[in-house]
Amino acid sequence: MPTSQRRRSKDRKEAIAFVAAELFCARGYHNVGIEDIAEEVGITGPAIYRHFSTKQAVLAAAVQELVTRFVECVRSGAHMDAPHDRLHAALRALARYTLDRRTMARLYQWEGRYLPAEQRAVVTASFDGAVRTLRELLLDLRPELAKHDAALLTAAALSVIASPSTHRASLSRTKAERTILDCVTAVISADLPVAPRQRQRRHRPDQFTLLPRRERLLAEAIRLFHERGYHQVSISDIGQAAGINASSVYTHFASKAELLAAAYYRATSRLEHTVAATLADANTPAQALGRLIDAYVKITFDQADLAAVYLSESDNLPPADLRRLRAAQRRHVDTWVGLVAEVCPEEEPSETRFRTHAALNIVTDLARSANPSVTEERTAALLGQMLRLPDRGGLTPAQRRAPAK
Repeated sequence: MPTSQRRRSKDRKEAIAFVAAELFCARGYHNVGIEDIAEEVGITGPAIYRHFSTKQAVLAAAVQELVTRFVECVRSGAHMDAPHDRLHAALRALARYTLDRRTMARLYQWEGRYLPAEQRAVVTASFDGAVRTLRELLLDLRPELAKHDAALLTAAALSVIASPSTHRASLSRTKAERTILDCVTAVISADLPVAPRQRQRRHRPDQFTLLPRRERLLAEAIRLFHERGYHQVSISDIGQAAGINASSVYTHFASKAELLAAAYYRATSRLEHTVAATLADANTPAQALGRLIDAYVKITFDQADLAAVYLSESDNLPPADLRRLRAAQRRHVDTWVGLVAEVCPEEEPSETRFRTHAALNIVTDLARSANPSVTEERTAALLGQMLRLPDRGGLTPAQRRAPAK
């Protein structure tokens, strides 16, 4: 085959994988067909099979490309001498790549679970190895950190970097990159409180047995949607987990989609009530923001499965429910942005919104972490420092660390 023809074939294969990745992230893996990918690329469905045998093979290529570029970004500063330069070169490269691929940056985290186990193990090993490299770079810069603490800060920094893929807030490329890197710098230089012993939350088979039937179904559905993904769970699975016949599930929920919507409405309702109660008697914006951080971290950690489902399965909601829930989500973010703006009035509103989304993303990501160093108190402290919340003495974290004159 001539070189130019091989190049065209490789380019077409990469284009298919890239377009598919965007569609998978926008609609969910199970909601995208080969014909959808072909239409977006501008070719016929059968033409895709010249490059990929199945839709799952397209997903595998897209995930592999994303992880390969992630590894390359982490290695981008390897030639530099100073630990600070090596780490910040890697983080800068990751931030730029995420902004370049904003619509597909979450592909590995959510849609990668639909890969065959062997392929998933290979890309996970590559990804985890790169994350460990970042952790070691941070330890070179901050040798006083314990490994678990360095892992916590690394995970939080990566959560900030990935955050633009979770929202649609608009900001110029230059300002977006600067804002993300400012947030990352705040995270990796953060002072962590001493970690208290915290019991791990584990699901017990009998955990929901005393709940009323409807609540038991909802709780088990949330757990199963989180563990397997919405499309991999049937009404029968949910009923069996709840100890209820599949036919009886329909007396409480007309469909699996209605069950999913109920989970979202449950999350939204609890959050709205919690926020209202938290802010009711706050006296200053800083006090209100501090209380909001504590309350949001607690409710997210208490319902980590629900938070994960809320993030990963929205594309499977009925359109009317999706519109209402997105409106509620915007109202919640607006509350945060308003308080952060009161605390930091010198920042542009669009930058404040970008930074706020990054902070919220840290909470949802750390709530699902298995790192024993991750606690509610430490997560709240990270947010306070990233959102420039003054401490009780009225100083920001940066001011606390500044040398006395």
